[in-house]
Amino acid sequence: MPVAHIIGLGRSGVAAARLLKREGWEVSVSDAGESSSLAEQQRSLALENIPVILGCRFSLETLVAEKLKRPDRIVVSPGVSWQLPALVAAREQGIEVLGELELAWRFLQHCPWVGITGTNGKTTTTALVEAIFRAAGLKAPACGNIGYSACEVALSGQPVDWIIAEVSSYQIESSPTLAPQIGVWTTFTPDHLERHGTLENYRDIKAALLNRSGYKILNGDDPYLLQHFPDRWPEAQWTSTQGSALSSPSTPSSNPSALTVRAYIEGGWVMVSERTSHAQTQAQKIVPVDALRMPGAHNQQNLLLAIAVAHQAGIEAEAIAQAVASFPGVAHRLEYIQTHQGVTFINDSKATNYDAAQTGLAAVDAPAILIAGGSPKVGDDTLWIETIQAKAAAVLLIGDAAPAFAQRLQERGYTAYEIVETLENAVPRAAELAQLNQAKVVLLSPACASFDQYQNFEQRGDHFRQLCQTLLSSPEG
Repeated sequence: MPVAHIIGLGRSGVAAARLLKREGWEVSVSDAGESSSLAEQQRSLALENIPVILGCRFSLETLVAEKLKRPDRIVVSPGVSWQLPALVAAREQGIEVLGELELAWRFLQHCPWVGITGTNGKTTTTALVEAIFRAAGLKAPACGNIGYSACEVALSGQPVDWIIAEVSSYQIESSPTLAPQIGVWTTFTPDHLERHGTLENYRDIKAALLNRSGYKILNGDDPYLLQHFPDRWPEAQWTSTQGSALSSPSTPSSNPSALTVRAYIEGGWVMVSERTSHAQTQAQKIVPVDALRMPGAHNQQNLLLAIAVAHQAGIEAEAIAQAVASFPGVAHRLEYIQTHQGVTFINDSKATNYDAAQTGLAAVDAPAILIAGGSPKVGDDTLWIETIQAKAAAVLLIGDAAPAFAQRLQERGYTAYEIVETLENAVPRAAELAQLNQAKVVLLSPACASFDQYQNFEQRGDHFRQLCQTLLSSPEG
């Protein structure tokens, strides 16, 4: 019987363990954590004859000490570094090491995939694509970095028409054969450099997914993508909020349509173009831009990418328009909570880097009260601070990043900030400052990861929502 070991007892790790167990593997799992929820998972898997070691940092020596067999295969969850020394050692000894998404691909590659990657915009684009495919009557679950883990889809055994996968750089790195029929690149800015080392390495990991994709769709409004990838992928399809006349800096200005623009905005409508049998371009109106209820130019970019995917997949315009008009938005991404005394409270907890937070702040009405901070990331904060100066009446700082953020704002001459440490302190103070400054919006858009105070950005956003609803429903609120 082949032997597998799973690193990480999250949702993806549990699904990977059960999938391999079903396929006749002898499976064990380890996790560095020791929480009560992990202990409950440990007990559950033990009943399925899958041993779990908690409080364990993986190494082959640890498995021996725990009297577990040497694995033929190791499956890593997305949060585990691909360059972990113990994993490098395992690969050097000939043990197969792969990510959970790669494992799922091996069971699901008989059906077409849409693989959506990028620094920002992945989640909204993925959710929109899923909604459009569902409106067209297709079974197309969203998975990967959103919704289900991909192994859960494989484990379900349910027939599917498409797999719609949000794919992070971590997942691409550990999925060397994943080859979507349609690959999408939303945006590219510096992120995860503490793990990937250099911008070039991070870029090349993202590009690897597109290299293996049958059709490539890229955001033509992203300066980096437009600068660097037209020559590499001349067959790629592009989107643009600025109309169909799109050219890269490397193409002659006299030939503005050198790039193939599949979806674009013109006259307040999303248009799609395609080649006719006579090699001429024909444009079709799909849906008014304002049918999408999510604010911001970046969400128009996400909309175009989703529609370009749907059109490539052969979905009719009627289904696309129906899905867009009814799309409610994505939790934790400029998520409307409620309006109270003229102030709108918005949850943008998924804005875990400077670029995403800048985009979120730029999308809301000014003046705004901004709540920011958490576990800091490496990146360029210049544009983010410029947007704060232009749009924020006050900034409330929470978490580990608060002192450093305060210093950066002070250095740039912005003094309307307060260190409040926690969301429990931030929400009532934000409501108070909104009234004092006649602000239109209270926005949680942290520009940070959540791990200093929360397990993930979802838990942070849920807490913010709960605090807002409690405050605004109280007699004093």
